[in-house]
Amino acid sequence: MPKPPVCPETGKPMVRDTRPMEISYKGQSATIDMPGWYCDESGQSLFTADDMKVSDEALKELRLQVENLLKPQDIKRIRKKIGLTQREAGAILGGGPNAFQKYEQATVTVSKPMSNLLRVLERHPEEVEELKKQA
Repeated sequence: MPKPPVCPETGKPMVRDTRPMEISYKGQSATIDMPGWYCDESGQSLFTADDMKVSDEALKELRLQVENLLKPQDIKRIRKKIGLTQREAGAILGGGPNAFQKYEQATVTVSKPMSNLLRVLERHPEEVEELKKQA
């Protein structure tokens, strides 16, 4: 096990723990369980890159919720429902040949306009043929 870091304020060893942390986005907030190194005496905390992935993922989820963006699984479901491959969706709807792969793997967050377009196409899949003609 690695040697614990020393608190920058007290000089004492920090403890590895998971504690509640509040994150916020555009006035909305959520509490997450944040792993990290903590100093009980000073209240200081240190986070590794892996620890930060926890808060980054939670912030991404909060953003999807606040901005009413489609989640990756919903993007995939709609794309399949309207009968497009990932490459076709990128070419016809925009974003490029790898856009939908990135949306569906959650490496890129879908935009509000793309979320709205997909919602409309889910209700009116016949419009995909019209878009194909213009692509």
